[in-house]
Amino acid sequence: MPLVEIRSLTKIYPQGESMLGGKSRGKNEVRAVDDVSLDIHSGETLGLVGESGSGKSTLGRLILRLIEPTSGSIRFEDRDLLGASSGEMRRQRRDMQIIFQDPFASLDPRFRVEDIIAEPLIIHGNSHGSANDADVPPSSRFSRQGALTSRARRARVVELLRAVGLDESILQRFPHEFSGGQRQRIGIARALALRPKFIVADEPVSALDVSVGAQIVNLLAQLQRDFGLTYLFISHSMPVVRYLSTRIAVMYRGKIVEMGTTGQIVERPQHPYTRSLLEATPEVAV
Repeated sequence: MPLVEIRSLTKIYPQGESMLGGKSRGKNEVRAVDDVSLDIHSGETLGLVGESGSGKSTLGRLILRLIEPTSGSIRFEDRDLLGASSGEMRRQRRDMQIIFQDPFASLDPRFRVEDIIAEPLIIHGNSHGSANDADVPPSSRFSRQGALTSRARRARVVELLRAVGLDESILQRFPHEFSGGQRQRIGIARALALRPKFIVADEPVSALDVSVGAQIVNLLAQLQRDFGLTYLFISHSMPVVRYLSTRIAVMYRGKIVEMGTTGQIVERPQHPYTRSLLEATPEVAV
């Protein structure tokens, strides 16, 4: 059974609204995602590739219900996400997280690193164990509500920082003190905080230079091995998708026009748009 099942997913945006919210004449529809069906299997990386405006990021956000679809169905571990109540969806979000594209906009500049990474633990009252929790007495590890105590929470944050190649010396620093690559590592640590099963990586290296982006891609691959993660990896770069992905889905104007294993897509592309992506994108060493 697939971890994620999407059937006939569609998102339509009305076009032609006035600045005051009224409707103008000659209104058209924009089908950002148009009747998309696909499966994502546990432990794999499905690369979603296409040019800007093809609907890739919209699809990723629809899967997590960060935006609501116009029609279709989304199932996670055979649970109907669109029929889930707010409470059920809140619990489900522990297993579904996102890494955002822009590391400069995705971190609250008012928060210190410790607070940024600990925020999901506080919101969800997470009680999943970690290796470092063994150093904290069981009687003091959790509050009566099941949330991690501040001591155990800090230990978890330090553990997450180490997992992404950072250390506890940065706990009390603010986002503006870091480079783009360091900020993205902090964002990845935040996404890992609740030990999710599935992560949407929404163009996580597009705002970084090539060498730093390669480091982040390699980090994501290592984290997948260490934590057993499943990725939907969104990118406009075919070489990066080729390096990281088990399978590739090619998106064009809101539709999936081709999907297959990485070898099939790269070596025997069938759709003209896929061939144009492969021909137009220079090879990048990662």
